[in-house]
Amino acid sequence: MSIQWFPGHMAKARRLLLEQLRWVDVVVELGDARVPESSRNPLLQELLGEKPKIVLLNKADLADPKWTELWAKELRKASPVLPVSATSGIGVGKIVPELERLMADKLAKWAAKGVRARSIRAMVVGIPNCGKSSLINQLIGGAKTKTGNKPGVTRGNQWVRIHDKVELLDTPGLLWPKFEDPEVGLKLAVVGSIRDEVLNLEELAVWLLEWLKVNYPEALKRYTNEVESLTLEGIGRSRGCLIKGGQIDYLKAAQIFIREFRAGALGKITMDRL
Repeated sequence: MSIQWFPGHMAKARRLLLEQLRWVDVVVELGDARVPESSRNPLLQELLGEKPKIVLLNKADLADPKWTELWAKELRKASPVLPVSATSGIGVGKIVPELERLMADKLAKWAAKGVRARSIRAMVVGIPNCGKSSLINQLIGGAKTKTGNKPGVTRGNQWVRIHDKVELLDTPGLLWPKFEDPEVGLKLAVVGSIRDEVLNLEELAVWLLEWLKVNYPEALKRYTNEVESLTLEGIGRSRGCLIKGGQIDYLKAAQIFIREFRAGALGKITMDRL
């Protein structure tokens, strides 16, 4: 199964990002802790250049904590890193202090030059459906930005004040034109960063099932104790996905299986390895 998805609004988002980078002091890059490497856009790294940056590994409450710790240690070699959860609020309180620390030298230089004090201007960037709007809502304490559980909800750009010293520019999710490693596309599809409507969910579910058998077999015991022989048909039967004549509704079984994975019902899982 090969996944390539780069709709027209992605190209527009790229152009906007380049224009708006000059307006901000620091970048907040939001990734998915379940796929901490696959969810980092390599195109983004090129576009950001030397701009100061903090990396947030969102959805850390759904990821394997052992791997989150290892990935955070690895990524800190290049940038400050914080594991967070935009839905539960885990780690969110550390973001503004980290931004202030990251900008401390520049703020001191402004003061020395007599530049009038202003808010730190930050930009939040990341791939679709990584939780940017939910994170901003958590930071400002209310649902003041549009959110959704599908990629591509934030199509425009808006400034929001998240602290008396910090303003944040929300941007649409940005994918890159081609996945050099096909498995990256599959992982992003599984976690929900690519719209289900453009995917073959049955094939994706079979791929996820085989991946879990190798890496997290215990996660599949919610369906059967005979993990090695578990199939999408078996998942469908365990979830009552039957149609006329007792046949399995494979699409429904795939949708349920993938939905349960995304919701964390199969346990805390990280798909990228160091």
